[in-house]
Amino acid sequence: MSFTGIVKSEISQRLPLETEAISELSAIVRNIGKYDGNNITITTENEDVARHISKVMKDTYDLRFRISVRRGYNFDKNYLYVLTLHQKNQLLLTDLGLIENGKILIIPPEYIVADDDLVRAYLRGLFLAIGSINDPKKSRYHLEFVVNDKEYAFFVSDLLNQFRFNSKVLKRKNKYMIYMKESEKIGDFLRFMEASAAVLYYEDIRIYRDHVNMTNRLNNCEQANVDKTIQSANDQLRDILFLKEVGALELLDEKVKEAALYREKYTEVSLVELSQIITMETGHTITKSGLHHRLKKIKDLANKIREKQEK
Repeated sequence: MSFTGIVKSEISQRLPLETEAISELSAIVRNIGKYDGNNITITTENEDVARHISKVMKDTYDLRFRISVRRGYNFDKNYLYVLTLHQKNQLLLTDLGLIENGKILIIPPEYIVADDDLVRAYLRGLFLAIGSINDPKKSRYHLEFVVNDKEYAFFVSDLLNQFRFNSKVLKRKNKYMIYMKESEKIGDFLRFMEASAAVLYYEDIRIYRDHVNMTNRLNNCEQANVDKTIQSANDQLRDILFLKEVGALELLDEKVKEAALYREKYTEVSLVELSQIITMETGHTITKSGLHHRLKKIKDLANKIREKQEK
């Protein structure tokens, strides 16, 4: 089972409070329900979700679905669970805030999402219906809902952002995707859905991935520093060798020549390390900046001679 399926199965184990049931059912029927004028049909790939919907509908309205099972599209390995309701459909759709005076409503009435608990119930139903979340172990962090209507997409995004989930809307072909990509916000959403087991799994992997990423960044930073140190040392050695070849090294004072001698002797150490070595071996304290100043004199003289040679 996919991570999405696991999360939906866990959420399905929690039945809504009586005051929340209508909001949850409203989101479910609106997004995976079909009404042909006589019957309401709800289709889902998740058996636990199908049982959950049937249970909530019975407890709330004393209505029973006829449940059938068939092969998924393209005869894949998944099954589809089809719930069909034959009775009181107009009254039900009106009560769920899906139609009003025979007209289909794109946005549910205010009473469906009147407070935080009802919004949570609505978003829970929405996730059970059309939510999708990537397995953090296998791919990038991503949670999404895909809907047909632009106005409804922004309505859903606004509901999510009431709780600072930082969701965004993106048009994808002829549909609209409401999505979240921030790993921390996705974890917060799972907590919001009260999917405790999924939260533990998700956060364990997120912490591990963050640790690995931090380690990689530190290693990359250290490697970059090593590369920079080696490049600087090579440039200094090139200047020292050039001055020797043209007999100009003797033009420098003794302290600068000493710096050149130690750079030739310790070719791969950093300026900090080289200054410490010189201090220890000569008994004369020299700082990193002091050593840098001496080596810069070598560089400046080498560049000056090269410029004269090029003229």
